[in-house]
Amino acid sequence: MRRALLLLFCLPVTTLFAQDEVPASPWEHGLTGAANLTQVALKDWAQGGEDALAWTLTLNGKSTYTSDKIDWNNTYQFAFGQSKLGDQDIRKTDDKIALGTTLTYKVGTLINPYIGATLKTQFARGYNYGGAEPTGISQFIDPAYITQSAGVGYQPREEVKTRLGLAMREIITRDYNSFTDDPETEKIEKSRFDGGLEGVVETEWPLNKITLFTSKLEIFAPLTALDETAVNLDNTVLVKAGKYVTVNLNVQVIDDVTASKKTQVKRAIAVGLSYAFIE
Repeated sequence: MRRALLLLFCLPVTTLFAQDEVPASPWEHGLTGAANLTQVALKDWAQGGEDALAWTLTLNGKSTYTSDKIDWNNTYQFAFGQSKLGDQDIRKTDDKIALGTTLTYKVGTLINPYIGATLKTQFARGYNYGGAEPTGISQFIDPAYITQSAGVGYQPREEVKTRLGLAMREIITRDYNSFTDDPETEKIEKSRFDGGLEGVVETEWPLNKITLFTSKLEIFAPLTALDETAVNLDNTVLVKAGKYVTVNLNVQVIDDVTASKKTQVKRAIAVGLSYAFIE
C-alpha cells in the first residue's frame, strides 16, 4: 500500500519534469486571412449613379525555422479580387501569387550568407480594356517570374533586413510571349533567362500598438542590360481597428520593362474583416 501511495504522488512530478524536458519546436507559423466587400444598389436614384459590387480576398502566411546556425524564412501571399459596375462585365481588380524562401547560415551577428528563391504569378486571366473589346494579356503561370539568388544578408536591427547577391531570373510564358520574346529574332521565345545582381530590403515596423508598416524593395539588375533594371516596391500600412476589423493602405510601384515600358502604380485602401488562423 505504501508503495502504491508513493507511486501515486510521484507520478505527477515525474510527468511535470518530462514535459519540461520536451524541446520546443524550432518552427513558428503565422497565417492571416482578410475579406473586403463593397456593395451599392440604387433604384430610381435622383442623383444618378450605378450599382457596384467589389470584393477582395487575401491570405498571408509565414513559416520560420530558427536554430543556432540556421534561419529559414518562408512566405506565401495570395490575393484575388473582382468588381462589377453597372452593366459592365465582372473585372479583375487584384490577383497575386507570391512565394518566397530564404535560408540564412548564421556565422556572425550582422552579416551572414544566404540562398533564396521567389515565385510570382497570378490565378486568373487578365485583360486590357483600353480597346473596343477586352484583350487578354496574361493568365495563370503566364507569365511566371522565378528568381534564385545567393549572397550575404545584413540585419542592422530587428525590424530591417537587407540582402545582396548574385541572381538568376527566369520568366516563363505560354501564350502571352511579350514578356519574353526578343523582337530582333525570328523565333518567338517563350522563356527568358537573365543573370544579374539582386538587392532586397524588407521592413516590418510597428508604429504603435495597432499600426504596422511593412515594406519590401526588390531590385534586379541584369548584368548584360543594366538599363533594364527591374524595381518592385511594395508598401503597406495596416491598422487594426478592432479584433477582426482592419484598415489596409497599400501602394505598389513596379518599374520593369519586361512587363511594361511605363512605371506601374497600384494604390488600394481597404476596410474589412481579418482573422488570424495561426499566430
